[in-house]
Amino acid sequence: MEKKQSGFAASFKKHYLGYIIFGFLISLLPIATKAGVLKTSMIGIVGGTIIYSIVAQGLNINLGFAGLTSLGTAGFMGLGAYASAFFTENLGWKWEAALIVSIAICVLLGLVVGLISLRVEGLYLGIITLCIAEIFRKTFEELDPITGGYQGKSASFPTIFFGGWKLNQIQNYVLLAIIMVIMMILTYNLVHGQIGRAMHAMRGSTSAAQAMGISLFKYRLMAFALSTGYAALGGVLYVHFFRFVYPSTWTLVLSLNIVAMVVIGGSRTIFGPFLGAVIVYSLQDLVIKRIPVIGDLNGISYIISGVLIILVVMFYPKGVINFFSSIGERVSKSKEAKAAAAAAVQTEAGAPAQLEAQADTETESEKEENGNE
Repeated sequence: MEKKQSGFAASFKKHYLGYIIFGFLISLLPIATKAGVLKTSMIGIVGGTIIYSIVAQGLNINLGFAGLTSLGTAGFMGLGAYASAFFTENLGWKWEAALIVSIAICVLLGLVVGLISLRVEGLYLGIITLCIAEIFRKTFEELDPITGGYQGKSASFPTIFFGGWKLNQIQNYVLLAIIMVIMMILTYNLVHGQIGRAMHAMRGSTSAAQAMGISLFKYRLMAFALSTGYAALGGVLYVHFFRFVYPSTWTLVLSLNIVAMVVIGGSRTIFGPFLGAVIVYSLQDLVIKRIPVIGDLNGISYIISGVLIILVVMFYPKGVINFFSSIGERVSKSKEAKAAAAAAVQTEAGAPAQLEAQADTETESEKEENGNE
């Protein structure tokens, strides 16, 4: 029992505490905006980054850890957003109930996609998930009574604890930070446990995984269920944070951007999707749009995202999250090389002295032998 407690304490200090501190620092952003250090618009930008990082974390489980291709993340995210908006605004449900049911609907459909993945793989699986997302998008456009059609669907800030606390924008932003930390810890536990090991084996070789007794049926369904669940959660948070949603939001471009977040930030990592969301989503508003001439070009963010994916795949295949660690490894290797070179120089410098001492010893021994004779 003591060993289990000590193991939990060590894991908490090493991993969980880092996630909690990170979320706490992110949640301090409204204080900086009130102090005039940052613009108020930063709350919306960083809030969107948090939401997309949660969705990318789910795709990371599917793509990074399980090795399953999916281009339908935007569709499931939109389904979660529309479902929650309909339940809360049209049916008058509590936010918590709408959240649970919206995620459950997407998870059930994710299980259906998981069943399809048992028959097809690779590019064909990506095409199927893309078709499913396009079906969702067309449904969002045509199903006016529920989605509002092309005019979109509005929602309000969530009222949590079953009607006891109506959140404003800043409180909703802090809620996003809390949920992000919870999902980071949950993802860490998933990928470092039995589920993660099974998915890693499945990603390496399905034949080898089956030979080890790993059920492809079980873990593929689980991977898609988790991925769609994260996407639905992101959709619910999105519609209640920005308070409006359009069908044109949930397109192939968004799905590709979420894939870019995983690839650029770093697949099979916890902080990688957040870093990727910062680069793909926030960089456009914080940097690109402020550049003269270039910022006015339509679609420039897509071009930059594509170039970043190419550069990352070529030079940092493990993602930008490993950039600083790779620099540290290079520095340590250069220090080791310099130390080895210095040791070699000292050895070479000391070699003549050793040879002279050895020669003197041999001369003295020869003299002693001659004297004895």
